[in-house]
Amino acid sequence: MKGLLFLCVANSARSQMAEALARARFPGAKIQSAGSSPSRVNPFAMAVMAERGLSLDEHESKSVETIDPESVDVVVTLCAEEVCPVFLGNAVRLHWPFDDPAPPGADDLQREQMLERFRSTADAIDARLPELEPYLR
Repeated sequence: MKGLLFLCVANSARSQMAEALARARFPGAKIQSAGSSPSRVNPFAMAVMAERGLSLDEHESKSVETIDPESVDVVVTLCAEEVCPVFLGNAVRLHWPFDDPAPPGADDLQREQMLERFRSTADAIDARLPELEPYLR
């Protein structure tokens, strides 16, 4: 079984959504996510994944340090404006820069505006997932 790891800083939004979307698309792969400064799964990420029939209820933010390098064949970093975490191991490394859908100051946005930011990010991640197929065979 091939292993795929999505990384971002807080492991709260982009990497969590990527993990859920990839699990749905690649059921035979081991899909994980983590961050350099884990926090909590963002409620907007949970809501947007629920709209797609995917649950993040059992997900939790994890540190990249808790991931066994032997379980990872491909690492995808999702950071755009931040410094992405480093993953040590012999994995293929890909970088998909996506802006954080909940950057500092986003608290001023209305609920529907935040949901739209998360939907847009989820759509963009989902559109790139087919690029991983050759690595997961």
